[in-house]
Amino acid sequence: MTPITLTLLIFGLMLVFMAIRTPIAIAMFVAGAVGYVMQTGWLPLANFLNTQAFARFASYDLSVIPLFILMGHFATQGGISKALFSFAASVTRRFKGGLAMAAVLACAAFGAICGSSVATSATITGVALPEMKRHGYSGRLATGTLAAGGTLGILIPPSVPLVIYAILTEQNIAKLFAAAMVPGIIALVGYIIAISVYVRVVPGQAPENESGIEPVSLKGSLAVLPIAIIFLLVFGGIYGGWFTPTEGAAVGAAATFVAALIKREITWDKFKQCFYATAESSAMIFLIFIGADLMNAALALTQVPNQLASVVGGWGLSPVMVVTAIMLFYVVLGAVMDELSMLLLTIPIFFPMVMGLDFGMPKESVAIWFGIMVLMTVSFGLLAPPVGLNVYVVNGLAKDVPIGESYRGVMPCLASDVIRATVLLLFPGISLWLVQYIG
Repeated sequence: MTPITLTLLIFGLMLVFMAIRTPIAIAMFVAGAVGYVMQTGWLPLANFLNTQAFARFASYDLSVIPLFILMGHFATQGGISKALFSFAASVTRRFKGGLAMAAVLACAAFGAICGSSVATSATITGVALPEMKRHGYSGRLATGTLAAGGTLGILIPPSVPLVIYAILTEQNIAKLFAAAMVPGIIALVGYIIAISVYVRVVPGQAPENESGIEPVSLKGSLAVLPIAIIFLLVFGGIYGGWFTPTEGAAVGAAATFVAALIKREITWDKFKQCFYATAESSAMIFLIFIGADLMNAALALTQVPNQLASVVGGWGLSPVMVVTAIMLFYVVLGAVMDELSMLLLTIPIFFPMVMGLDFGMPKESVAIWFGIMVLMTVSFGLLAPPVGLNVYVVNGLAKDVPIGESYRGVMPCLASDVIRATVLLLFPGISLWLVQYIG
């Protein structure tokens, strides 16, 4: 069997298992195991599994993932989302589509202490959707806005996918967080502009004025003060050199728990649920790690990734065109896979290819910029049909809104995403601007 045929067999087997609703970690593990055994036999596979699991999970940097997840669950169970949305609504009450804009702002603020796109969407939807319906917003605009706003949970640091990219490529997590900050803010502004244009071009999607919303008050401002303090404590400490990103995640989790206690929202049952949910999410991510590691090892034995890199290099395409092609591939792949699985499966293949190209920048800058481009592109898959995980999550909470309406609602935000991705692709300096200040 030729290497190309074997590679197609591995991918085909994975897709078959995914089609019958096998968890993605198991699908990658089985496909990788079959490919590995066909090339080396059972004993080498047993030796690989015997050492790989410990080598992967013994990494100190990997502990940042459950800590940031725990931080997000404390924020969710601690009632922080309610204060964020109420304050944001007070700020945007004078604008047409103000509650939709407030939902995006709340998603951005919550994402800054959560790190998960789906968790951000689900949490803010639970608070914002009833209010938007009560004020006369269409189901299309309400669900589309909340699904798109949820992607800010992985664009604005801390970001679990970005941490995984840093671990896979051995890059500095703090520098990647800094690089993601400006694109995340651009995404936030782009969504607000898209909403502003949409409610004026398409009538009947939002009320003409927002009534019954309290103006900005001292009480509302004090309610969101803990979130600002936590963000400044975590990222000020990381960039100030007081602690590492992993230590920062631990400090953030502890500070968020204290904030939840102060708000008197968290109970003993909610406290336990935070740890149960964190353990469940972390176990899922780590199991995907093992499945992806085995599948990548099987693919590496075929030598096809190296051959692919040579073939692409021989095409004579510009480096920017190669990255554009990779981004388009991610958009297609996002129709069948979640963002974590895509990163774990493809980064070991694409990263060496990109690092071998000449962008006229230092290699570290290329690695950081490529990470931001990948992060943005995988977020498209959370919105784009036919899957769009964020759309499904939000639509599942809005029982009376057809899924087609939710997909129509995200289209203005997807248009904003395309414009943003194009700008950041052509002007890498935008993403790298803050990185230059990190020692």
